[in-house]
Amino acid sequence: MTPPAEPPGAGGGRGDGRRTRVVAFGGGHGLSVSLRALRRCVPELDLDITAVVTVGDDGGSSGRLRARRGGLPPGDLRQALVALAGDYPATRRTAGLFQHRFADTPGDPADTDDGLAGHAVGNLVLCGLIELLGDPVAALEHAGAMLGAVGRVLPMSRQPVGIEARVRGADPAYPDEVRRVRGQHQVAVTGGRVESLRLTPTTPAACAEAVAATAEADWLIFGPGSWYTSVLPHLLVPGLAAAIVASPARRLVTLNLAAEKETLGLSLADHLATLRHYLPELAVDLVLADSKAVGDPAPVERAAESLGARLVLAPVAVTDGEPRHDPAALGAALVPVLGADR
Repeated sequence: MTPPAEPPGAGGGRGDGRRTRVVAFGGGHGLSVSLRALRRCVPELDLDITAVVTVGDDGGSSGRLRARRGGLPPGDLRQALVALAGDYPATRRTAGLFQHRFADTPGDPADTDDGLAGHAVGNLVLCGLIELLGDPVAALEHAGAMLGAVGRVLPMSRQPVGIEARVRGADPAYPDEVRRVRGQHQVAVTGGRVESLRLTPTTPAACAEAVAATAEADWLIFGPGSWYTSVLPHLLVPGLAAAIVASPARRLVTLNLAAEKETLGLSLADHLATLRHYLPELAVDLVLADSKAVGDPAPVERAAESLGARLVLAPVAVTDGEPRHDPAALGAALVPVLGADR
């Protein structure tokens, strides 16, 4: 039995009787923490949440399924669905099942024929639903109903994409040489400096439902997350980029807490500059950053202003010192931002 929808917040919404429509762009753990934070805003703000997810993953379980079965890599889509799962015993159990990963079977180490080892159950469910229903959006809607999801998950494109980067110093022995690095996983773990990014195919068709959600949104949210492999790919899908620019929504960028391998040498101000580089028409209203991670706020303020944005500082990291966003703290910071009068 499907659990009842979670009740809307008494003090939320826009004041005109309609829910506040929020579209969050990203992938992987960064989008997951953003969605968990937004979930915490729902009781106060009555949000209508849509996640638009990158489809370039080629590593781990997703990469294996993509190579063998074709179709969209399911891992980032699964993580977004689980982040929005309903808070009921049955849906929590289903979310746990989706996240369960099959372990290697005991026996002869030379026996590598265990096709389930390493796969997350939810990845297999999504692949099965896509084959059964013939459409990834319909599959995600069905999976969302299984999880009692408080929101909708959509792919940025119905076709999988490749991620390629020109990287300087990818080989430490040749620090000045620029090489082309292919594949989301390889770009994510590169030891050099990413100088340019592209998708293959270069003009993938945008998911029509994602374009429509973007056009109807009140807020568009970018980040946190792996900048080159989770955030920027959305800006390289022509139809989606055009919808982002044309949308009447306000735009919020949540900055990362620390550099990752793919962004080594990139300051927080540089993160914002890359948005303008890949989508020059992009205007941003607010940039949210952790007050400790920013350090001297002046360069980030200038970078935010170059996009038309105001910098908002808040304590959004976990308190154990690790460079991870705390969904509760991030949600608390988002409530006054998303709840402000337009």
